[in-house]
Amino acid sequence: MEIYHVQDVSFTFPLQERKALQNIQLKVHDGEFIIIGGKSGSGKSTLLRQLKPILTPHGKREGEIVFRGKPIGELDQRTQASEIGFVLQNPDNSMVTDKAWHELAFGLESLGLDQQTIRIRVAEMASFFGIQTWFHKPVTELSGGQKQLLNLASIMTMHPSVLLLDEPTSQLDPIAAADFVETLRKINQELGTTIIMTEHRLEEVLPVSDRFIVMDEGRIVVDDQPRKVGEALRLMNHPMFTAMPSPMQIYAGVTPESPYPVTVKEGRQWLDRYMAEKPIVRIEAAQFDDEITAIPLAAEPAVRFKDVWFKYEKNGPNIIKDLSFEVSGGQFYCLVGGNGTGKTTALSLASGLYQPFRGKVYIGGKNIGSMNARELYNNNLAYLPQNPQHLFVKKTVGQDLFDMLTHSSLSKEKRADKVQAVSEFLELQPLLTMHPYDLSGGEQQRAALAKVLLLEPSILLLDEPTKGLDSFFKDKLASYLKQLNADGVTIIMVSHDIEFCAKYADVCAMFFNGSITTSGPAKTFFAGNSFYTTAANRMARHVWSHAVTIEDVIAQCRNNG
Repeated sequence: MEIYHVQDVSFTFPLQERKALQNIQLKVHDGEFIIIGGKSGSGKSTLLRQLKPILTPHGKREGEIVFRGKPIGELDQRTQASEIGFVLQNPDNSMVTDKAWHELAFGLESLGLDQQTIRIRVAEMASFFGIQTWFHKPVTELSGGQKQLLNLASIMTMHPSVLLLDEPTSQLDPIAAADFVETLRKINQELGTTIIMTEHRLEEVLPVSDRFIVMDEGRIVVDDQPRKVGEALRLMNHPMFTAMPSPMQIYAGVTPESPYPVTVKEGRQWLDRYMAEKPIVRIEAAQFDDEITAIPLAAEPAVRFKDVWFKYEKNGPNIIKDLSFEVSGGQFYCLVGGNGTGKTTALSLASGLYQPFRGKVYIGGKNIGSMNARELYNNNLAYLPQNPQHLFVKKTVGQDLFDMLTHSSLSKEKRADKVQAVSEFLELQPLLTMHPYDLSGGEQQRAALAKVLLLEPSILLLDEPTKGLDSFFKDKLASYLKQLNADGVTIIMVSHDIEFCAKYADVCAMFFNGSITTSGPAKTFFAGNSFYTTAANRMARHVWSHAVTIEDVIAQCRNNG
């Protein structure tokens, strides 16, 4: 049965000439699991929001969208709320009550259901999602993964026939993201709910989906089964192929034949067949360590934590516990770990936003507690927060960028040149006249990053900078960050993007329970982990245990070929 029929739909935002969507043709059948992918700003989220009128942005729409045989514009708000669920990228934007169980019941109460029905549905969904152990907890005490799961469960209590999700795993750690995707698979398989989801992180979600739709500049360029989409993108030499799962990229880098593997399991099986008749040359960890550029340690570290303790409230729990580590000048240092372990708090301490109640934080050998804001941030330190909207203070992106240079001694022409250069690098030129809040999540991330880069700091603190970015911009960002490293800039990055950290970082550290449990050179660090490692390593570790990146595995296949 056809649940959505999208016919010749185009959409243009107010005061914009370029169409965000162009002649979209799409049919969605009941029970399908569909992923929509594409570069940042390609129209994914805009298309998704057309499928629930109450969330459709202001603008001009052409064409027709039919929901269950009825024009979607004729759906009343009650039908939309109960039949079409929508999960936002940031779970905090969806929370409206104080306790987990209140959140589960809120939607049902809004629909006016009786108490008995509400009790039954809440209990049923709490059991289905495994929420019983934190059923009575305040939502402020939940981890990012728990919040997103609660957000999903609160929508599912209303028994929607369609579930729309806009990059729901972008702020989750790898384990929480995998658990969330598994929950979506259960909803789709066991409840028969139709799922349409935009996503940049495709490793976990593509294997459980029926269709993958790729968008580019407001158009659908490919729509097929995931493995067939991979083949099509490869033949088209489309940049979106670099976002496909690691087994598929490794396979395509070794042999042009089909079918392409999608899962780690399929990749392992192909690798075993490929290596069956070949002598395996084992590689030692030292061979990979030799690839890591040795960074000379400065006499004084750029950033140093010494016995640091921190908590947000006087009688609250310790968030940072006896944290000690140091980052050398010109080093690219990544912090990974689960949601709620203290990574962002540690970055905030390094930025001077908070002060520890015990221990010291040093920037360039000087105690941060004795430095004023001007001394700390004047060409010394810059901080990109997790939520890019925290940096926007003006009505347009262009004004926001110029605002960063307000106190600069540069001439007006020099300021304009700097803004133009960073705008070109991050491809912000078409967005300069737009309000920052009208941008997509990935575009907001790029605009916020541009503001930070304009400061030209000697120490750069980045909290989830790749969140919402497509693979093309990740590679572009990495190239720029490595150039900053070469110029002596120190980078400390908090990230859930394991592949990015493994490929580009110098040193990685695991955060757990408020402190660092282990650290080491990026490749050897990830080679020693079971879950906090790359899909490429999980696929090939039984043959080459220290092959961590896609490039590592492809190179070893060719060397052994």
